[in-house]
Amino acid sequence: MVEVKRQPPEAVPETGLSIGEAARRTGVSVHTLRYYERVGLVVTPVDRTHGGRRRYHRLDLQWITVCTRLRATGMPIRGIRRYAELVAAGRGNENERLALLESHRDEVLAGIAELQENLKLIEHKIDVYRGRLAAGDADELWAPHRADPGPR
Repeated sequence: MVEVKRQPPEAVPETGLSIGEAARRTGVSVHTLRYYERVGLVVTPVDRTHGGRRRYHRLDLQWITVCTRLRATGMPIRGIRRYAELVAAGRGNENERLALLESHRDEVLAGIAELQENLKLIEHKIDVYRGRLAAGDADELWAPHRADPGPR
């Protein structure tokens, strides 16, 4: 097995990053960053310059990564928002955070199991096609067609 060395994350300047640079580093669009802020997924308010431009810091980028990974696993926005609310509220709700994450993990695992079952069917169909192509009788594979209704 080849070991892949992870590159250290790019340093974030003390002054923060522009929204465009934050989008580039997190792999989401500028629109998505604004959306996350607007719908309450951001744990702490994003820093702003004197001119009102957003400035993202290391912790902001880390939190955005958490949000995008939760979304990628199918967690609804309302679930991420609830998790963000709990995190923002601080200490004392760790059991609720844990329960939320465990519940989502169970849903993800169920989805993975369903995908694995579906993959088995696809693999079976691939085996059938390969076998029939190798045997030279692939043209005999079932192909649905409508019966000729005759003249109308």
